[in-house]
Amino acid sequence: MKTNILACIAAALGLAAFSAVAQDNNNDGPPGGGPGNHGGPGRHHPPFPLIGALDANHDHVIDSNEIANASAALLTLDKNGDGVLTTNEYLPPLPKDAPADAPRPPTPLIVKALDANGDGVIDASEIANAPAALKSLDKNGDGQLTPDEFMGKRPAPPQGSNDGDAGAPPDGPPPGQ
Repeated sequence: MKTNILACIAAALGLAAFSAVAQDNNNDGPPGGGPGNHGGPGRHHPPFPLIGALDANHDHVIDSNEIANASAALLTLDKNGDGVLTTNEYLPPLPKDAPADAPRPPTPLIVKALDANGDGVIDASEIANAPAALKSLDKNGDGQLTPDEFMGKRPAPPQGSNDGDAGAPPDGPPPGQ
């Protein structure tokens, strides 16, 4: 039972990161995402606050202007005004029924870049350095960050899941041809 809960939490938080780059009630989620990228019919995952703050125009890309304004955008997440961001300010909340000690899923690339010392807190100097940290994620040098660059490659769905082309026939001709 505990394993199932932890697996659900990890899956929900992973999908939450991608739901932030898709607006509610639309079908233009990032490549590989489903309609509206909500995790399936009737499922809505919490948005990823860090991405929502940085992607000011909500076009699923963090462009050069948004990168330049990253420090100010990050400060909008500082709920208690202490000048630093903790995980409860920049990550989506855990589900209400999650155990208090439930682990979070692997850290997205954007958090690793912003939290340079890896302590889980994006401090004032890291916030000030945010534009440079974000530019380091721009692997193709085009001046903007796509979901693959700021989140990392989306893991393949587990075998037997209904995500993607799980029900598609294997490559090659249909049987009997």
